[in-house]
Amino acid sequence: MTQTTVFGGGCFWCTEAVFSSLKGVVSVMPGYAGGHDYKRETGGGERSRTTGGSSASPTYEQIHTGATGHAEVVKIDFDPAVIKYEDLLTVFFATHDPTTPNRQGNDVGAEYRSLILYSNDEQREKVEKFIARLNENGPKVVTEVKPLGQFYEAEEYHRNYYEKNASQPYCQLVISPKLDKLKARFSELLKTSRQ
Repeated sequence: MTQTTVFGGGCFWCTEAVFSSLKGVVSVMPGYAGGHDYKRETGGGERSRTTGGSSASPTYEQIHTGATGHAEVVKIDFDPAVIKYEDLLTVFFATHDPTTPNRQGNDVGAEYRSLILYSNDEQREKVEKFIARLNENGPKVVTEVKPLGQFYEAEEYHRNYYEKNASQPYCQLVISPKLDKLKARFSELLKTSRQ
């Protein structure tokens, strides 16, 4: 039985490429979450109105205005019998900077913030303990931690971005080196070519 978690660690092209490489990860979907959830309210003969986010399906352009409050994230479905949640957390914190607010490298803005959206109390407890251990041994972690609300899938052209565009400059300069570090540090967690 699979579980779901959502991580935001900067540009979702990077985060998707990292977690797609791990055994036990069933699927990785880039998207937007962590901001103002879209709600439609009706009542008493009044016209419908929206509260929170400005769209039932925010776009890349909208989240980069800051109006939605959403971050670039990936929704990860994983098999806990194959990969432990703690292993996902270890990779997450090792492959981005969780100590600098609203920035990953040259990507700046709240949409690039470090964010974990947990699916259940067990995940929440594991995240809190993990961050407490990190804070004992280094700079303060600023990763936002909250329950998973609405998740909005990113546009099709963002999906499997690295796989489709590996020769593009951003992929070569940012994603490829991150994947090289992942392979060097976490080879035991990586999928084999047959998976």
